[in-house]
Amino acid sequence: MVRDSLGEDAIIIATREEKGGKSVRVTAAIEEDRGIAFEIGRGGEVASEDDWLQYDDETGDENNLSEAIIDVMLRHAVPEDVMDHLVSCASVLDIEEPSVAFVGALDTLFNFTPLPTKSYKKALMFVGPPGAGKTLAVAKQAARGVMAGLNVAVVTTDTVRAGGVEQLQAFTKVLDIDLGKAKTAADLARVLKDTANADQIIIDTTGYNPFNPAEMKDLAKLIVAGDIEPVLVLPAGMDASESGEMARVFSALGVHRLLPTRVDIARRLGGLLAAAHQGDLAFADISMTPQVAEGLHPLSPRRLGNLFFPATPPTVSPTSRSTSRRKTG
Repeated sequence: MVRDSLGEDAIIIATREEKGGKSVRVTAAIEEDRGIAFEIGRGGEVASEDDWLQYDDETGDENNLSEAIIDVMLRHAVPEDVMDHLVSCASVLDIEEPSVAFVGALDTLFNFTPLPTKSYKKALMFVGPPGAGKTLAVAKQAARGVMAGLNVAVVTTDTVRAGGVEQLQAFTKVLDIDLGKAKTAADLARVLKDTANADQIIIDTTGYNPFNPAEMKDLAKLIVAGDIEPVLVLPAGMDASESGEMARVFSALGVHRLLPTRVDIARRLGGLLAAAHQGDLAFADISMTPQVAEGLHPLSPRRLGNLFFPATPPTVSPTSRSTSRRKTG
């Protein structure tokens, strides 16, 4: 299909399943061979020396762009397969600035679906490994809904962990929200029925070990207790392989959105790209502070790209320039 649409010279940059495997997204492009174009162009005339110099300069610019993106990806410990997709996509976008090309590649290769800020028919269940920051994320989402004038209901199934209920209850009291409690899937079904008229229902859960089949089975029972959309809450700064494996497991339970937390204290964000890539997850919102009042921020390609290519202050001397190169063995 790609060749029928773009011709025999088309190349496939990346493929990924979407909508739980019901569709496949293919990213393809035509990379013009400037050497051949110059040689046989202009009625078959042989390319001049200046033409070849121009081709060499353009090739050098492309290499510089790729090296700049690779340098950043290496600093963030991005997995090699994800790095290859990003660099390949960025190199064919015909954009000279590496940070802008990187944003374009993110927009092409990843999905971005922010959490709802208005009435939503499904209950949002925040799930993830222990210590991911689910309770704080629930409080932030609830606060955002209350500030928007919505009728928000908050439920917790984290009734066993010491302090689990009390921690969330401290937030809901400030928001003037009654906290529903559900120990089992049957309890949760009853609570959801009682709160069916709410504009948004947000469910907090205990931390689950994604590599423990028994715990995943318990979580699955909670997810099917009602009309629930599970959202994966995952802290930034984790090992990329671990993040990717966790995302795949939670994705099997019906998770489609990823909410990164603790981004403010993370220095390597490759795990987030690995999780979204391996779990086929869309980036939702992001938590960048432990303060509930600061809230969640919808993720976009630009916002995510700025985390990898942060804005740098202008140099003192207008003539000073700095360059970086990737060391090769």
